[in-house]
Amino acid sequence: MNRNVVKHLLLMTLLPVSLCLPSVASATGLPMAVDGQPMPSLAPMLERSTPAVVNISTSTNIEIKENPLMQDPFFRQFFQIPNMPRHQQRNSLGSGVIIDSQQGLVLTNNHVIAKADKIKVTLQDGRQLAAQLIGTDAEADIAIIKIPAENLTQIPLADSSRLRVGDFVVAIGNPFGLGQSVTSGIVSALGRSGLGIEGYEDFIQTDASINPGNSGGALVNLRGELVGMNTAILAPNGGNVGIGFAIPTNMAMTIKDSLVKHGEVKRGLLGVTTQDLTPELTKAFNLSSHQGAAVSRIENNSPAEKAGLQAGDVIITANGQVIKDSHDIRNLVGLLQVGDNVDIEYFRGNEKKTVTATISKPEQIQLAGDKLHRTLKGTLLTATQKDQLEGIVFSNINTNSYAWRVGLRAGDVIVSANRYRVRNLDELKQAVNPNGALLINIQRGDEGLFVVLQ
Repeated sequence: MNRNVVKHLLLMTLLPVSLCLPSVASATGLPMAVDGQPMPSLAPMLERSTPAVVNISTSTNIEIKENPLMQDPFFRQFFQIPNMPRHQQRNSLGSGVIIDSQQGLVLTNNHVIAKADKIKVTLQDGRQLAAQLIGTDAEADIAIIKIPAENLTQIPLADSSRLRVGDFVVAIGNPFGLGQSVTSGIVSALGRSGLGIEGYEDFIQTDASINPGNSGGALVNLRGELVGMNTAILAPNGGNVGIGFAIPTNMAMTIKDSLVKHGEVKRGLLGVTTQDLTPELTKAFNLSSHQGAAVSRIENNSPAEKAGLQAGDVIITANGQVIKDSHDIRNLVGLLQVGDNVDIEYFRGNEKKTVTATISKPEQIQLAGDKLHRTLKGTLLTATQKDQLEGIVFSNINTNSYAWRVGLRAGDVIVSANRYRVRNLDELKQAVNPNGALLINIQRGDEGLFVVLQ
């Protein structure tokens, strides 16, 4: 290449740098304005939002279990063992968000305040206030606590259903107990579920740094409105890797209403068991889309059965919301109350149908064991709860009963009877011959065993 051309290109490369040098040298920091326009800053928004985010500290008294030998005064005296404290105090830290300044209501995670004997809230202005637990929902990891409503700032709420992937968000909380801190990022994904973090999951995923102590803190948009509550992180090596999760505001507020009113979430029952659509199921059902939840089981006398749903139906919408998988229908039903209606659109074969079911109160059907088989006298049988191994559980066993003597215990789950798989009381009744011997396969924790009753 011609030397003059090289020299010309070099001058062109260096010229922008040399033009910038005077302005950089004359400034002690970033310029306050560029071309007459102020530099963008999150500070004005944060000045409005951060007073609504609080630090939460809890203390819990834990009873220390002792070896029975340690309770023998002669044993202690012989080995000269000093008296040890029988209680230990455990402290933890987290965050919360003031959502109602008039009533002093603070939103936080259940795991922040679970089993706490004392809850203390520290405001941004340094005030420390004792808090009262109003209600908690462990399955969704949401809790509401109350502090004195004096000169509080509440955070404005956003409609989290309007969030889009790529929206800028800011996480505010109390990481590692350092005090209030702010990190920023974007919405990385929406509707995250199936992570096994909570019972009901519909997370906002963000790369804004969320660390231990941030739990219960605010995830806000650039207007300072609450879009979610920081809850968990994915940390393979124990540190932040840019994958954090927040509970959407809409979900949190729905549960909050129930907690304030009842102190708990009174979830209703639809009575369906569903599974995700695999490519094989999609082909078998002759469907054009893999989105939906396939109904694999209908509980007897449930709202779903009364509405006409059947095993093999594929639910595609509920109350106007598209059902992408089984987690979607479970989350939707989990936010409904007893007496609420749910409009369900589904495929049965190639035919699209619509039904309306009314959510009912879950009823735990119990059966005295001797009504089923003479050898089960003194036992009480119930169906297992949702999210447990399907079967029939011994909820109570009399210690003087035959069942107790052959080794059965409360909590044992019957999974088969006379070599037939049983998932509920109706199936167990069909498998049992009242006049013959009874062979049952039970699950006890991680162990399985057969028991013959005769």
